[in-house]
Order: sequence, then structure tokens, then C-alpha cells
Amino acid sequence: MSVVLWILVVVLIVAGIAGTVLPAMPGTVLVFGGILLGAWIDDFARIPVWLLVVFGVLTLVAWVVDYLAAMAGAKKAGASKLAIVGAAIGTVAGIFTGFVGLLFLPLAGAAIGEFIAQRDALRAGRVGVATWLGLLVGTAVKVAIAFAMVGAFVIALAL
Repeated sequence: MSVVLWILVVVLIVAGIAGTVLPAMPGTVLVFGGILLGAWIDDFARIPVWLLVVFGVLTLVAWVVDYLAAMAGAKKAGASKLAIVGAAIGTVAGIFTGFVGLLFLPLAGAAIGEFIAQRDALRAGRVGVATWLGLLVGTAVKVAIAFAMVGAFVIALAL
């Protein structure tokens, strides 16, 4: 049974790492779940509760930064509500179109939404790029936090 649980730990962590770049998956939450399960399997011998609290805080920070980074990029450019809706639609559509779509459809969605709202192509382009940059910053932070958590988990298990 223990082997099955450790396999589940690995599956959760790998899915979580993938989820840091895929918007439909709660990446850092899955990583945290895998680490929590691993700590529980090990009776918290090598992964103490205080470290799990730190990981929980990092998970929360990753979620907040992800949300705020995209919003900050959009707000800085003065995005309309339609631009934000367009970015969200572009992000979801990107899931089904591969890496390139996942990378660029949020930009296109934000720009199209802004163009529909304002009928200004230059402004729509600025809003699209700003929203996209915010999404990229949020994703970079999530990836960094997820890898830091996994690295600390692996080191704690090895010691």
C-alpha cells in the first residue's frame, strides 16, 4: 500500500508542476497535496509540520500572485472588462491548442476584447500585451514556487 501512496505523491507533484503552466489545473495546490501526502506517509518524520505550514503559505502566495499579476498587467494598461473576459477565454482556448496557443491566445483574447469595447486597435494591442505580460509573470512566479517546494521536499526526504 505504501508504494501505491508514494506513486500517488509523484503523480500529484508531476500534475502540479504541469498545472503551474496550464490554467485549468491548480498547480501549486496539487504540488502541496503531494507533499502533504508524502509527509503523512512518512509520519512527518522528515517533513515536519512547520515546513508544511511554509509550503501552505507558499501555495497561497502562488495563487494570489497568479491572480494579481494578470489583473495588474490589465489594470496598468487600462483594460476594459471585455479585455479581461477575452483574456480568460483565450487562456481556456489555449489549453486545447497546444503550447503556442496557450502562450499567445490570452494576448489575442485580451486584445480582441479591448478592441470590441473601445474600437481602438493601438489601445487593444497595448492592453493585450500588458495582460499577457502579467500572465507570464504570474506563471513564472508559480513555477518558481512549485519548484522551490519540490526541491525542499526532495532535500528533506533525502536527509
